[in-house]
Amino acid sequence: MDTIVVLSTTDTRELAETIAAALVEAGEAACVNIVGGIRSVYRWEGALCSEAECLLLIKSTAEKFEAVRDRIRRLHTYEIPEIIALPVTQGDAAFLNWLHASLSGK
Repeated sequence: MDTIVVLSTTDTRELAETIAAALVEAGEAACVNIVGGIRSVYRWEGALCSEAECLLLIKSTAEKFEAVRDRIRRLHTYEIPEIIALPVTQGDAAFLNWLHASLSGK
């Protein structure tokens, strides 16, 4: 299983907590960090936007990405939520072993 970190943002802490809990409870993520107090600057429908958001750092595996993406899409309020997976090329062996064991139900 290839380890990934999926990035997603929400406009409220409550939504971030809802998504995080759903992913962990479903066994689609081993851990989700919620980082508050970020500001996203982007263009939407031709207008420049600057919004306060929360960032979710979702630890999972490549094989679970589709399930993670589908759950975020179902729960999210944005028309097009950010869902970006980054590969983990290195990490502490003990943490990675815990992550994979958490996702395999062991």
